[in-house]
Amino acid sequence: MNSSAKASPWWTSSVHADRRPFLIGRNAIQAALRGFFAREDFIEVDTAVLQVSPGNEAHLHAFATEALTTDGQRAPFYLHTSPEFACKKLLAAGEERISCFAHVYRNRERGPLHHPEFTMLEWYRAGESYESLMMDCVRILALAAETVKAGTLAYRGVASDPFAGPERLSVAEAFERHAGIDLLASVAADGSTDRNHLAAELRRVGMRVADDDGWADLFSRVLVEKIEPHLGFGRITILDEYPVSEAALARPSARDPRVAERFELYACGVELANGFGELTNAAEQRRRFEIEMAEKARVYGETYPIDEDFLAALALMPEASGIALGFDRLVMLATGASRIDQVLWAPVAEYGR
Repeated sequence: MNSSAKASPWWTSSVHADRRPFLIGRNAIQAALRGFFAREDFIEVDTAVLQVSPGNEAHLHAFATEALTTDGQRAPFYLHTSPEFACKKLLAAGEERISCFAHVYRNRERGPLHHPEFTMLEWYRAGESYESLMMDCVRILALAAETVKAGTLAYRGVASDPFAGPERLSVAEAFERHAGIDLLASVAADGSTDRNHLAAELRRVGMRVADDDGWADLFSRVLVEKIEPHLGFGRITILDEYPVSEAALARPSARDPRVAERFELYACGVELANGFGELTNAAEQRRRFEIEMAEKARVYGETYPIDEDFLAALALMPEASGIALGFDRLVMLATGASRIDQVLWAPVAEYGR
């Protein structure tokens, strides 16, 4: 067979037959999770994809489009990268427990674990701590495995037991354990960061540092190269207490103002979810968005608008916790799929080749 021959498309009967068990598993898991949220008294909501802002995180990239009025005037819009802004507006409106299976869109992302259009499962609990989301995650991963009769979650030869108690590890502890770096020595009490101090730490442990690396670049390098490959092996890992500069939508921890109420969930070395104790201070949220957009302009030469309607709603939003879980990735790990396109009913066509 010619190695350069084009692969058969997903709709070829033989390819679909190989994918179909994963897809049936997907449907079963989605139904089970809908049942879980209904039993927990959540209301399932459905949010608009078109938004005036796709989000304001420096390293998230959106798909842009535009609306035409009846007289031909143009207005810029974006496909949302998350239903978060809309969900928080619903919390401001008075909803207390909401869940949402949303198709979301992220540009510059494609690979075994990334797809330009994918399904995000988000849920929010008004008046409840972000630790309640951690307990939700443990139950959801176990339920997903039970539903498809999987004893473990698995990816690329690595297994994680969803029925075992999770490991809870702070980011600072992870930096010390896996990289030998005292992360919080480079973070001040007001959350500001010392780039030169962290750069010296990376050089000390033999990691590369570029002249134009900012503190966030160095943080991400250690996280990706030294820490994430060790998370969620054998059992689930909850990586908790991110530095406040790496948690633009989370409130600071009452225990230590240098860190925030943000955690990420890992299984088999794969990031599955990102949860927060939600920031509800509109002025502080604006300040953080402006910092994120300044960084986006520096790195990528573009920015996204701030959703003023969201900031107005945030001023009315109750204390809450919220989380976004990559539903397709969860299905992959529960069914044993090796690529995200195997668990998508109709993947986006390949492009850029």
